[in-house]
Amino acid sequence: MDLKEKLLEVELIDVRQPDELTGELGHIPGARRVTLQTELEKFLPSQDAEKTFVFICRSGGRSSRATEMALSAGLKHSFNLMGGMIRWNALDLPVSKETK
Repeated sequence: MDLKEKLLEVELIDVRQPDELTGELGHIPGARRVTLQTELEKFLPSQDAEKTFVFICRSGGRSSRATEMALSAGLKHSFNLMGGMIRWNALDLPVSKETK
């Protein structure tokens, strides 16, 4: 399996507020928005424990909390995108500022 195929198996979860996705930093194309404060607790129990999740926020703080919550919920392949969208943008990786 090559990296491109492996990336298709990863679920990118953006835990920011909806207005942040179209703001200055944008969002990663293909990421799913699940707001930390209002939706994540309901989202986690319904997920496949064998799937790989990467949680994203602005700078890594909220996504770190989301990752801890996911691990506590039994999602053992959960990771934090360290540095968040600030770091993603600094690396000049693909972003979208369009609404979903």
